[in-house]
Amino acid sequence: MEKQGVNSLLNSAIENFLKDALRVVAKNPAMSGYLLRAAGHQKKAERLRAELEEEGVKVPPYMIISVTNSCNLRCKGCYSRAQHRREGNEISLERLRELIGEAKELGVSFVFLAGGEPLMRPDILDAAGDFPEIIFPLFTNGLLITDDITEKLRRIKNVVPVVSIEGHKGETDGRRGEGVHERVSAALGKLRDRGVFYGVSFTVTSENYKTLTDEAYIGGLIDSGCRLYFFVEYVPVRENTENLVVSDTQRMELSLKLESFKSKFPGLFVSFPGDEEQFGGCLSAGRGFIHISAEGDIEPCPFAPYSDRNLKNMSLRDALNSDLLRKIRENSAALSETHGGCALWEKREWVRSLVK
Repeated sequence: MEKQGVNSLLNSAIENFLKDALRVVAKNPAMSGYLLRAAGHQKKAERLRAELEEEGVKVPPYMIISVTNSCNLRCKGCYSRAQHRREGNEISLERLRELIGEAKELGVSFVFLAGGEPLMRPDILDAAGDFPEIIFPLFTNGLLITDDITEKLRRIKNVVPVVSIEGHKGETDGRRGEGVHERVSAALGKLRDRGVFYGVSFTVTSENYKTLTDEAYIGGLIDSGCRLYFFVEYVPVRENTENLVVSDTQRMELSLKLESFKSKFPGLFVSFPGDEEQFGGCLSAGRGFIHISAEGDIEPCPFAPYSDRNLKNMSLRDALNSDLLRKIRENSAALSETHGGCALWEKREWVRSLVK
């Protein structure tokens, strides 16, 4: 499964995703044109990654950058706050721009912008817009999507806003705060009205599972213009929240539900980490993706805040040769079984032991 096996599967997954995206945006000429160009960029990125692997450098097609630890919400169960990541000491915008440029030269295809709340640093949109070869899903709570931000997102086709919601009003406000659902709905309306291609991200728990897998609920979002859906299984980063983790039965059913949605609706449906099973285990640590913290630490995953290299004064290529990342990749097969949505989180004591 390793090397060419996993690489081939990841490349095929990206190619199929872009093909499906083209089908979904067929009535949007501007977005269709961008995705056609993106498919060409992806082929070049694929070749770059293969060439570098021959040189001993493992470059993942996906990279997650937490551009800030700051956030304007206090959501229940937030993994960033549970890890006590401090605000301040963030990597500079200039260095972030350089890192994105390095990622392009190494063949990274997707850079996920996360936080905290990434729109607390709105200049990241301009930095991302300078690299149309890369697709940037922007994971945001939506509260900072102003008219100006909406107009910028309309122009910058390679940045795709993905707004976090938990389901209906009660479920969203219960986790994110009173009145958030109404404000998020208004933000989604702005994106729709300005013709921005956008998505939503669900944190799937045992409590909102029924809503998020309800065909009528998803159909309503489709009717409102949403075309991209991320289903992220809840990871119990806070003690005594294990009851929120989806059951094994629900996890298996979720996979079937998403396949059904794909056949019924004009949308793109992605699950995490459920999709990792087809790749023979955990895709973290550069096997499929990597995480860069707001402080510039290169980490195996957002749920594994451990690092032995920092990117403030080191190239991305050199950081990818981290001993920590290599050791985790070598044990990827042992990280395929999990009952908490994330194998690295479940085996965090082992991961911690790898950091000297």
